[in-house]
Amino acid sequence: MPSMISNLRSHFEKVVWTDALLRYGLPGRLLTNVLRYLYAVLRDMFAGQLTLRAMSLVYTTLLSVVPLIAFSFAVLKGFGVDELLEDKMYLLLEPLGERGREITDNVMRLVKNVNGGLLGGVSLAFFLYTAISMVQKVEEAFNYAWYVSKPRSFARRFTEYVFVLTIGPVAVVVALGMIGSLQDEGLVKYLLENEVVGPLFVATSKVAPYVLVTGAFAFLYWFMPNTRVRVRSALVGGIASGFLWATLGVVVATFIVNSARTMSVYGGFAIAIIALVWLYLNWLVLLVGAQLAYYHQNPAYLRIGRREPRLSSSTRERLALNIMLLVGRAFRNSQATSTLAKLSDSLGIPSITLEPIVASLEKNGLLTLTESENLVPGRDTARIALKDVLAVVREFGETGSIGKPQWSSAIQDIGDELDTAIASTLGDTTLAELLDQTPELAARDRHFLDQ
Repeated sequence: MPSMISNLRSHFEKVVWTDALLRYGLPGRLLTNVLRYLYAVLRDMFAGQLTLRAMSLVYTTLLSVVPLIAFSFAVLKGFGVDELLEDKMYLLLEPLGERGREITDNVMRLVKNVNGGLLGGVSLAFFLYTAISMVQKVEEAFNYAWYVSKPRSFARRFTEYVFVLTIGPVAVVVALGMIGSLQDEGLVKYLLENEVVGPLFVATSKVAPYVLVTGAFAFLYWFMPNTRVRVRSALVGGIASGFLWATLGVVVATFIVNSARTMSVYGGFAIAIIALVWLYLNWLVLLVGAQLAYYHQNPAYLRIGRREPRLSSSTRERLALNIMLLVGRAFRNSQATSTLAKLSDSLGIPSITLEPIVASLEKNGLLTLTESENLVPGRDTARIALKDVLAVVREFGETGSIGKPQWSSAIQDIGDELDTAIASTLGDTTLAELLDQTPELAARDRHFLDQ
């Protein structure tokens, strides 16, 4: 059996990662792309990290769902539109049927207690902390999906999280209000009565909630990772996860209707079990969409997945030099900034691959990370020799676990000749001189500076 499974997997990978289907034209190309994305997502799910993080988010949600909703209602109450959001809260757990309504009633009761002033100042501070930590957990999960090694700084986290918690509920209510107000327009009523256009409007009204969910997912994919996400990739992830969410709702609702006898075995625990399973599936769908958005923006990682890239010495040397060149150009331009995310976007390499090299350059004093998370030269560019940059990736970083090797004399001579050739090529050229020699920026580099 293991050999059969191994053979099937090998045959499937051969079909997916070769040109076997491409000769069938457009249908073959579409099927190849679908199979590759499906393979990549399923591989990541079976690896366990996505499911583990989804379960972690379920636990965090149980602690912070009341503070989050209470905070949203406090903001909306100032606009006098909190009742509109309360009516729509029941749609979130609608697939759970009557159980979902019961859970929503209990949550709304707790929210009203919080907003009613039943908690003291310390408790309110704890509630606010749990609300912010919830958003932080989501960012960490998205950073994992996007291979981002460094989170936002504390200052950025606080300001951006508060912005999302404040503006997010208002944006949702405005969107819901716009959709609902369409039914009150005379022209729309007339069109609804039209035999041809009427069914189209009815279908649109039913699709609108799913469009909102898709838009919300796409916004999270664009905003939450601490890296630059292209809008198109965020939309791809949003559409895919929105479709999965809608499909999952139908499946779960059908399961609950047809398994009433099974749920009766759990008695009073059934409602809690259903809620936990539903939360877990929703978080898993959200993370799957984030992974799809990442692979859409970085298709080169579809096949290797989360395996740590093994860069050749030549690639690491070029990366170190190119990183210093881009940082130096941004430093000379008063309107530009350089971050790990921008370097990743400019070089077309995920930040998790660049981070060790950047960390080594920083450790050796060639780069400095400012409080605003910008990368700048560690010292005057006229005092940064290119041979020192190469030395970071060629000589430093050894753990010393192998001791001092006893090279054969012939190998030692070859190594010395290579070191001499590199030193002769670079000479005493500094980063400042390299910047002076390359004033003409490539289109990609100019885009990097203009961001």
